[in-house]
Amino acid sequence: MLETERITRTQQYRALGLSTGAFTVCFAVWTIFSIIGVKIKQEFGLNESQFGLLVATPVLTGSISRIFLGIITERYGGRVVFALQMLFTAVCVWLLTSAHSYEMFLVAALGLGLAGGSFIIGVAYVSRWFPKEEQGTALGIFGVGNVGAAVTNFVAPFLVVSLGWEGTAHVYAVVLVITAIIFFVFSKDDPVHAQHLKTGDTAPSIASQMAPLKKMQVWRFATYYFFVFGGFVALASFLPRYYVGAYALPLTTAGVLAGLYSMPGSVFRALGGWLSDKWGARLVMYITFIVSLICLFVMSYPQTAYTVTGIDSQITFQFTVGLPLFVILSVVLGFVMSLGKAAVFKHIPVYYPQHVGAVGGLVGMIGGLGGFFLPIAFGALLDITGVWTVPFMLLFIIVAISTIWMHVAIRMMEKRRHPSLIQETELSDLPEKPEDDGGQNASGISAKASPAE
Repeated sequence: MLETERITRTQQYRALGLSTGAFTVCFAVWTIFSIIGVKIKQEFGLNESQFGLLVATPVLTGSISRIFLGIITERYGGRVVFALQMLFTAVCVWLLTSAHSYEMFLVAALGLGLAGGSFIIGVAYVSRWFPKEEQGTALGIFGVGNVGAAVTNFVAPFLVVSLGWEGTAHVYAVVLVITAIIFFVFSKDDPVHAQHLKTGDTAPSIASQMAPLKKMQVWRFATYYFFVFGGFVALASFLPRYYVGAYALPLTTAGVLAGLYSMPGSVFRALGGWLSDKWGARLVMYITFIVSLICLFVMSYPQTAYTVTGIDSQITFQFTVGLPLFVILSVVLGFVMSLGKAAVFKHIPVYYPQHVGAVGGLVGMIGGLGGFFLPIAFGALLDITGVWTVPFMLLFIIVAISTIWMHVAIRMMEKRRHPSLIQETELSDLPEKPEDDGGQNASGISAKASPAE
């Protein structure tokens, strides 16, 4: 980082606080269809697949835009890019109420989805204010902005009841404009961009910014993020509908219970960053995947009746996941997913300090695409099978595959690092600089001499 000695704690905290607040508002806007979409579904008579596509469309824009916004942020600085992105999104949210057909809603949702691109802008901006050993914690705190999904789940249902879905969209647009103004007025250019402006240095070429994307390691990180972030976004959007359909709850109650999932899935991301700094991101990922498998296995079990032929008669009993147990499992799942989100992004500024925007943009894009494709898959599976728990079966399969791939990749990397096999080390799997991931690997062995995945 340039001119690190001139950065004060006050400047760091201001950049982190403003970015986290702005990201929270953007994330709340990004998931607005999880609530108003239920009313739109009822008003326009949409089926489950159409509803899934409507909820997922903003995620598509927010995902694809991340890689481009990350590159733009590296070139022009987060302060300007963040403010402009919020203002443009606010216009799209306001115009949402002008849509009067399903196709028009999809077009409006594409523009609204740019709110999701705010994540990589904030990552590129915040990471430049903190040294390597503090970036995991700082980015974890910034990632708490995911709590915007919980804000929408808690607040939007009541706004819809009192103002209608159109009035709710107007409120969100106004709040976004106010946030953009506050951020631009009180924030400062990050030290790297400020130095470039001062010295007149030319921005790095697009080719050099994209170069790290050729490494398989980057795509592996993106795969992990497909579940921990994409799955989080998908469930934050799907759970209100699930509670209304599977448990026959009113929308307000469903929104609150969905918020109980979104809250730990957001707030504890800061803890995930701190644990990644202390223990190492690899161990945190193992914890995330293993606990997620347990939770999803139970959540995916449908209500089932069993009949056993006994000696004298048939014995019938039922198994079902009651509402209290399901809510508890969703909270635990949200908690470990928040740890995993922070662990994935702990690696990026350490392994690719000069390419946080491009690498983080790609990882964020793949994760966001999970948030796009999964709701569509949820809706299609519900239409095909008619089983409410089938979306959790799909997530279980995804996590199982990711866990096996991660473990196999780690074991292969450990073998390549063995002294007798050092000549076979695959340089494309090593960081740009021989730095560790901020802690220990999954075996508890110090990673300082051997970079963690």
